Amino acid sequence: MKVCKSLFAVCFSVLIVFLAVAPIASAAQDTGKKVVVGLSADFAPYEFRKNINGKDEIVGSDIEIAKRVAAADMGAELQIQDIAFDSLLPALDSGRIDMIISGMTPTDERRQNVDFSDTYYISRQVIVTRAEDKTKYKTMDSLKGAAIGVQRGSIQQDIAEGIQGAKLSPVDKVSDIMLQLESNRVDAAVMEGPVAEGQVLNHPDLAITDIQIPDSDTPMAIAVQKGNTELLGQINKTLAELKANDEIDKFVEAAFKLNSGETDGETAEQIKDKPKPNIFQIFWDYRSYYWQGIQYTLFLSAMGVLFGFIIGLIVSLLRLSQISVFRWLAMTYIEILRGTPMLVQLLIIHYGIAQAFNINFTVLESGIITLSINSSAYLAEIFRAGIQGVDRGQTEAARSLGMSYGATMRHIIIPQAIKSVLPAIGNEFVVIIKESSIVSFIGVADLMFQAQAVRSITYSALSPLIIAAAIYFVMTFILSKLLGIVERRLSASDQR
Repeated sequence: MKVCKSLFAVCFSVLIVFLAVAPIASAAQDTGKKVVVGLSADFAPYEFRKNINGKDEIVGSDIEIAKRVAAADMGAELQIQDIAFDSLLPALDSGRIDMIISGMTPTDERRQNVDFSDTYYISRQVIVTRAEDKTKYKTMDSLKGAAIGVQRGSIQQDIAEGIQGAKLSPVDKVSDIMLQLESNRVDAAVMEGPVAEGQVLNHPDLAITDIQIPDSDTPMAIAVQKGNTELLGQINKTLAELKANDEIDKFVEAAFKLNSGETDGETAEQIKDKPKPNIFQIFWDYRSYYWQGIQYTLFLSAMGVLFGFIIGLIVSLLRLSQISVFRWLAMTYIEILRGTPMLVQLLIIHYGIAQAFNINFTVLESGIITLSINSSAYLAEIFRAGIQGVDRGQTEAARSLGMSYGATMRHIIIPQAIKSVLPAIGNEFVVIIKESSIVSFIGVADLMFQAQAVRSITYSALSPLIIAAAIYFVMTFILSKLLGIVERRLSASDQR
């Protein structure tokens, strides 16, 4: 009984704090005119993360263009959302962002769903491979049957699909393409020219081949929602002014120098020969990134288990109800959530609901809701097993003493059931800590999101992930030990 009361007290307290703080945070975000731009900040020199004066910033030529559109010409605050590239169009379609400026090519297929601005830059496409294989691939025909790495949903994927017999390996991040090349997972990669130059500069074991891709000059444009002629007109006006003064080329050149480190006084050759930081240096230099990620991960996991606990308990009681409609609803809820991937649930909640009902949850709210309902389906079955594991004779004894069904469940059955399934609840917490990494897909700055940011900044494809894995292990190991202590104390009280 004491265990049950304590758990409910903690849950209720955290719920009150969350409900009190959330409106304040939302109100702070909604003040003033703003323009929200979506991008994938791993596409240097167009958009990338850079540690400037100890502060993580998203910079690049596209950012300078976005600033000019928003602040200089519209008098609005620019807000940037770092989202996986293949999620940018759903984010725009659902109204979560106002425009996309992420080196996007205005293809006919994309024009069916969004409107594009005038072209603001023409880029070329190149083939990147390992340095020792540079002479192996001299023409497009030499790539027949090769394994090709590309960024998912990009124009580079379309180009690679035209290579006869090519085995495509699409990934979300440019850093993942580099990891594929260095680990011999792919033979070559199709990349945008300046992006490839920046990567090769920081990866001496890679090289850009001499292959000339036919018709590889691709335009870049800014995407807006279909029919948003007012914003589109303002963007085109700004782009015309920038192109008339050749400012966009200057933006690209300055961003390339910033990304390569040449602005710090180092030449390209010095940067290429510079020793790469080891895993311990990366962890220490970017410890603030990981610390912020840990905070978000633990908060998301705690909220997921908290609300999952409350929802799961309610669903389990409905599942055990004598009313068939309630049982059917509970079973349907459990089977749907357990039978569908969490990623699909996340995308439906974050993008689908916004598009269908115009309800725009923040990325944090979408993450919490997804983790909560997914966890609740599993916790509901855990609670059901715990309740059914309590001796039926106790229910009969309570009812014979005149206690109602509700009072019997509240005072006798549920406290014993929660105590017996507490280890399973703790295990669900451990699972949620690991599964919460999926919310980085929509831009929540959790531990995995921060690890990806460090990968983009350091050009180290593997070390930041190993650091993240070690942190996840430490968190789950400590939690498992704490749960073991709690379980032993509860077992000791049973033996007295």
